Order: sequence, then C-alpha cells, then structure tokens
Amino acid sequence: MAQAMRPNTATSLLATDGKPHPVQDALLAVTVTLGAIAVITAFFHNLHLISSWAGLVGILTGMYGQFISVTTRERFGLILGLGASAVGFFIGMAHGGLFGGLIG
Repeated sequence: MAQAMRPNTATSLLATDGKPHPVQDALLAVTVTLGAIAVITAFFHNLHLISSWAGLVGILTGMYGQFISVTTRERFGLILGLGASAVGFFIGMAHGGLFGGLIG
C-alpha cells in the first residue's frame, strides 16, 4: 500500500514537498501584493510614482523568489506576481516614470 505513505499535498497551499518554506512564502506574498498595487495604481495617471516603484520592487523580489523557490506552486504564484509587477511598472514608466515630476 504505497499510496498510504504519500503525503497529502491537497491540503498544502504552497509546500508540495511537505516541508515549510517561510522565506519563499514571504517573497511570494510580497511579490503578489506589490504586483496588485502596481497594476491597480497603473490605472490612475497621477499615481505613476507608486505604480513604477511598486512594480520595480515587485520585479526584484519576484526574481529573487524564483531563484530560491523550491516547489512548482511557489513558482506559479511568483510568475503571476512578476507579470503583474511588470505590467504596472511599464505603465507607470509610460505615465511619468520613477522620478517624473520630482526632478527638473
């Protein structure tokens, strides 16, 4: 009965190997949160500073999270967060950039 010895991965949201990954989970949460902030603020032209900075930091945390990620579920969430961060970053850059209106 080999199936009786397999870990139950259906109840685990992030760790499919049955081990805790607190650093990877924290990076995933930060990346997804920053990606959501970047995309939401990208809809407003005057919030380009928040959008571009949140997107840039989300891209950096997502890239490092991909580098140290262990499970497929972590990588999937990080890719979603990275994509949202990148979209928010690029739209924020198109609306004025990281320092638009502050310098000059």
